[in-house]
Amino acid sequence: MPGALTAQPEARPALASALDTTAEAGGAGVPAGSSAVPVADRTLPGRLAATMDAGGTAVQRPELGSLVAAVPADEPERAAAHGARDAVDDEAVRLRSAVKAHDGFFTTFFISPYSRYIARWCARRGLTPNQVTTASLLTALIAAGSAATGTRGGYIAAGLLLLFSFVLDCTDGQLARYSLQYSTMGAWLDATFDRAKEYAYYAGLALGAARGGDDVWALALGAMVLQACRHVIDFSFNEANHDAVANSSPTAALSDRLDSVGWTVWLRRMIVLPIGERWAMIAVLTAVTTPRTVFYALLIGCAFAACYTTAGRLLRSLTRKAERTDRAARALAELADSGPIAQFVSVVGPRLGGSWSAPATALLAGVLMIASALSQPFGSWHTILAAVVYAMLSGMAVSRPLKGALDWLVPPAFRAAEYCTVLVLAARSDVQGALPAAFGLVSAVAYHHYDTVYRIRGGTGAPPQWLVRTIGGHEGRTLVVAVLAAVFTRHAAFTVALTAVAVAVALVVLVESIRFWVSSGAPAVHDEGETA
Repeated sequence: MPGALTAQPEARPALASALDTTAEAGGAGVPAGSSAVPVADRTLPGRLAATMDAGGTAVQRPELGSLVAAVPADEPERAAAHGARDAVDDEAVRLRSAVKAHDGFFTTFFISPYSRYIARWCARRGLTPNQVTTASLLTALIAAGSAATGTRGGYIAAGLLLLFSFVLDCTDGQLARYSLQYSTMGAWLDATFDRAKEYAYYAGLALGAARGGDDVWALALGAMVLQACRHVIDFSFNEANHDAVANSSPTAALSDRLDSVGWTVWLRRMIVLPIGERWAMIAVLTAVTTPRTVFYALLIGCAFAACYTTAGRLLRSLTRKAERTDRAARALAELADSGPIAQFVSVVGPRLGGSWSAPATALLAGVLMIASALSQPFGSWHTILAAVVYAMLSGMAVSRPLKGALDWLVPPAFRAAEYCTVLVLAARSDVQGALPAAFGLVSAVAYHHYDTVYRIRGGTGAPPQWLVRTIGGHEGRTLVVAVLAAVFTRHAAFTVALTAVAVAVALVVLVESIRFWVSSGAPAVHDEGETA
């Protein structure tokens, strides 16, 4: 049904099965929307899409915008229908539709009112969304360079340039929606460059502070770790519940009721510190305060937002009755990023019973690893032993399908354990340059994890297993860093070793990622994206 429901070749068996199910329901006299699959859209395409979605096939539902349709029965009704059609200002509709349907307060009221006109200006001059995305990246990199000067003038310029970079970041998506130029490459560039811009700016602030005699690399790395962990919580929860059937949660019902009260919607969007509010805060504080203050504000704000969102998702998970699908379990296993050691243990090791065993084991493994890095003397071989135990427990955590109510906590637990271990060991090494090297390593690994998310979201599956094995998985990299700390205790070679690992991981994941996205046959997806 062109224009109503389109299936990619690999999804056509699911479409045929949905057609059979719908036809059988119709033949049995079942009214539309009364089948086993509840649907809001009771049209035939809507029922088919709901049936395919419930069967584990990802369904994309783009916003259609403003439509005018009528079936006139006589000439006066025909004239009225023509009048209603002609009264629609197509240009105004295109501009209005160019803005995200759900966005943060700062973006909605301080950026979108004029960035949509910048998008139209770009469209009329033949500029593409990818060109605007690249311009946003370059602007952010110049902002990072300005912050790295360590001067008040540089900080003011950095804040202004960061805000302008965010305006361009909003413009590229609006240009894509205005001109209908959606592409897989564009979605990947936009998402990837957002992370690159933010992390590059953190590094610029740390370099600028160092010029003034203030070492804030640990704070910069901590802000990056916290933000990455926030995102993986979002991704894991959404993937775990993307196609869960029989969802019911009093917490979700309360959230829906709050959404009907206008001011609560904006308040709840602001307190999670989405990208607009976050970048505005960073830009203003950079211009008027110091890098240390910027990072303190980031850590406090992001920590509060993480606690708020995680608490809500825990309540939803504990109060909802839902059956997780095989697709959700597979996505969580891919997000876990288990390497050879964990995969081996998951096959030959004991399988834990109980619905909460996976998240409990993953959290225990992470706590033990981080506690050892904090409590043991730097370079202690006990930290290596803790890393071995961590690898074994992480394998046990993924030994069964992740279909439990709280199994979406497994990937965030692994991310926090790996990133925090690198941060703690580098901070405690007292070796010059260790923290910047650790910043580079975590950036490279975080890119791999974000790339995994974007592939899953695009329906193309996780990165190939050879890539995960080559870079060791989360447990392998944690063990390697622990070994390097023991071998090069308080020695400059520790920095060199961390840098070498960071470069190796970055090269492997970047080459494979670029190769995949350039040659990928994944369908272009109009994705609203997440505000965080």
